[in-house]
Amino acid sequence: MSKRTTVVLIIVFLVLLLDQTLKIWVKTHMEYGEEFGILGLSWARIHFVENEGMAFGLSLGGTWGKLALSVFRLIAVGFLIYIIHTLVKGKESIGVILSFSLILAGAIGNILDSAFYGLMFSNTPYHGGLATMFPADGGYAPFLFGKVVDMLYFPLIDTTLPKGFPIWGGQRFEFFRPVFNISDAAISTGVISLLVFHRRIFKSKLEHETEVMQETHPDKPVA
Repeated sequence: MSKRTTVVLIIVFLVLLLDQTLKIWVKTHMEYGEEFGILGLSWARIHFVENEGMAFGLSLGGTWGKLALSVFRLIAVGFLIYIIHTLVKGKESIGVILSFSLILAGAIGNILDSAFYGLMFSNTPYHGGLATMFPADGGYAPFLFGKVVDMLYFPLIDTTLPKGFPIWGGQRFEFFRPVFNISDAAISTGVISLLVFHRRIFKSKLEHETEVMQETHPDKPVA
């Protein structure tokens, strides 16, 4: 097994372990909407919510929308595995492979919720009460129709804007509002890493070869 393959397996395993452990704990120990501060901090909280759709609480409504999103996720995971296999085979840099591994792990993490949580858990009551894991009368939804568990909430700024502020004066302002999970964070970290540190992979082979030529032979004109 190559070093690059090992990196992929370790990253995917660690992200999924942390993601699923936290989701299952929150699902079985917290009521819907319940929250507490991480290490007592007011701007870093565990806040239990569930969503039907995409990352950071966004949704693609309706039964067909939910099914389409789940199928899309499965296709995306297959495509990511193919990309990573190609990168490993081509001996791409560890940084690029690590970034794609984070994206893959995050995608799998949220697929597990959609695919299996509806089968594994009873529905979380919205007005108090805990969900049960492997209930005797079965889960709350069929395969691929489970809800994604979110819990990470970082309202870094939570204030009321001055009354003289244009348009939104006197209204509450909160940043950062979305509630997300470890899988969402892994996907975002992987994408940002690619865009900031590894933009070269998005360039064509000709553009890349031209840049290398200019760097190695700065005085030689490029056709």
